[in-house]
Amino acid sequence: MRVRRALVSVHDKTGIGELAQALSALGVEILSTGGTAKLIREAGVPVVDVSDATGFPEMLDGRVKTLHPKIHGGILARRDVPEHLAALAKHGIAPIDLVVVALYPFEQTVARPGVTQAEAIEQIDVGGPTMIRAAAKNHASVAVVTAQSQYGAVLDELRSSAGSLSDATRFRLAQEAFRRTAQYDAAIASYLSGVGASESDASARNELFPAALRFEAERALSLRYGENPHQEAAFYRRIGAPPVGLATMKQLHGPELGYNNLLDFSAALSLLLEFAEPAAVVIKHTNPCGAARAATVGAAMALAKASDPVSIYGGIVGVNRILDAAVVQALAGVFVEILFAPSFAPGALEEIKRTKKKCRVFEISCDRPLPARLPEYRGVLGGLLVQTTDLADLEPANLKTVSKRAPTAAELDALRFAWRVGKHAKSNAIVLTTREQVIGVGAGQMNRVDSARLAVMRAREIGLETTGTVCASDAFFPFRDGLDVVARAGATAVIQPGGSLRDEEVIAAADEQGLAMVFTGVRHFRH
Repeated sequence: MRVRRALVSVHDKTGIGELAQALSALGVEILSTGGTAKLIREAGVPVVDVSDATGFPEMLDGRVKTLHPKIHGGILARRDVPEHLAALAKHGIAPIDLVVVALYPFEQTVARPGVTQAEAIEQIDVGGPTMIRAAAKNHASVAVVTAQSQYGAVLDELRSSAGSLSDATRFRLAQEAFRRTAQYDAAIASYLSGVGASESDASARNELFPAALRFEAERALSLRYGENPHQEAAFYRRIGAPPVGLATMKQLHGPELGYNNLLDFSAALSLLLEFAEPAAVVIKHTNPCGAARAATVGAAMALAKASDPVSIYGGIVGVNRILDAAVVQALAGVFVEILFAPSFAPGALEEIKRTKKKCRVFEISCDRPLPARLPEYRGVLGGLLVQTTDLADLEPANLKTVSKRAPTAAELDALRFAWRVGKHAKSNAIVLTTREQVIGVGAGQMNRVDSARLAVMRAREIGLETTGTVCASDAFFPFRDGLDVVARAGATAVIQPGGSLRDEEVIAAADEQGLAMVFTGVRHFRH
């Protein structure tokens, strides 16, 4: 298909002068509107105002510019239908072969703090999506360009093909165009569904869990393979969603990622985001096998490594401050799959690249807080589960001491640390810690007493002292047996949600053994 006439109307005018010059050099007549036409003229390119082509002025503060039969007839007419061509000739309508439209920036507008509803409404494009859809529908005869990133490839093909675009190119551009308008409409629907709704309103709940769930995502990475080498996989980044978590990652070193790498990476980042103070975490198979906090991330890293110096091998490691030489030194001789931090000190990254050839190194945001009511998705056989991310933190006022002995200030601080770590271990989860360091983790067991035994066993196998630790349980103790295990190991205080039918029996067991016990009223199952 030879391009002889193009309509160009864009909000983002980046590169539009160069595009118009290139089209004009290929003998293409250009129609345009408002500010776009002005910029094209300033670039020294002849341009026909849409109002001159239609014989009708722009009106209603620019709301009506291209909504006219002489525009949409020129776009929608099928070139293989004689009656369509006869209708164009009868009404003096020239065909339009190329439509270049960049929509009003609705998504960017509503993402701006303090934007008013009136401002958002004015950024709902009407003419632009209409032209895009018309051109995409008629892609057998018309090409549609919706992003500045497409200009180069389109111009290259026009130059190499005597001003023509292939059927395959027009079809691909149409696919991208419909994706763009679907994304645009979804962003508008999402914004409007939340206007005037408080978080407690049913309407706000329906915004998060609508009757029909539609969202747009772009492939950010093709992965080495899925959970196993015979499975294929990719990582997608949601379009229009807040750039949080893995959406902010930037790879600085190492081989390509696999599916399991990203699952573990997400788990490690989620745990690290629990801490405002300098901290280091180690994740293996999505479970914490090491975590610590200290005055510096170097000191925290040394403690986190000591939490389980065996399981750190092949693990995912992260720190929430500048990764410096002390962190590199703490990891000397240790192979890790992923190492991440918000930034890297001069020389630290170079040393990692030199000594850890196969380590994937990432710079990633470790900022909190995360957006409220952040949704997370999980595929199940035949469907999709959606829930809000578990961002609940301990509210000191909601803690209830249920034992005869209240925890000391030091124990309470340690319990808070243990609770944050336990929140990220697979259920059933039992975590033993000091104030600064994970000592033992029992996770993913079919009963809680086995998790307690595993936490104690792992600590002792490594040579860590369990006497004087505190214990966090992600859900209530259904019987006293799990509590007895950690008490015999030397734990002095326990934090758990409470709510068991046998709470009184478990509390009595704590009193019997001199433990302080605190109920949170909040469960943190992780399946």
